[in-house]
Amino acid sequence: MLGLNPISISREKPLSKEEVAQALRWAIMAELDAINFYKQFAEFVEDENIRKIFLDIAREEKAHVGEFMALLLHLDPEQVSELKDGFEEVEELTGIKVKLGEK
Repeated sequence: MLGLNPISISREKPLSKEEVAQALRWAIMAELDAINFYKQFAEFVEDENIRKIFLDIAREEKAHVGEFMALLLHLDPEQVSELKDGFEEVEELTGIKVKLGEK
């Protein structure tokens, strides 16, 4: 997936705010892919120690999603608004209320 990103390493000028936001979205997708890979792989590993490591790494990738999301929300106020709207719609339709920061 990352090989398809159009951001060139040899650039003459810094990335624009929108290009950074786009890169953060790609990074989030990559982390989500990694989470799925590690969790799926863990299901098929017989060795419990190896399974534990894959599940631990999957948890770490979730933290990376949070880090990239925090940066994205900093750069893209529209994303903040739409994210809030999405949370509210889920609560309205299902009664499920999600508060960030609660485990």
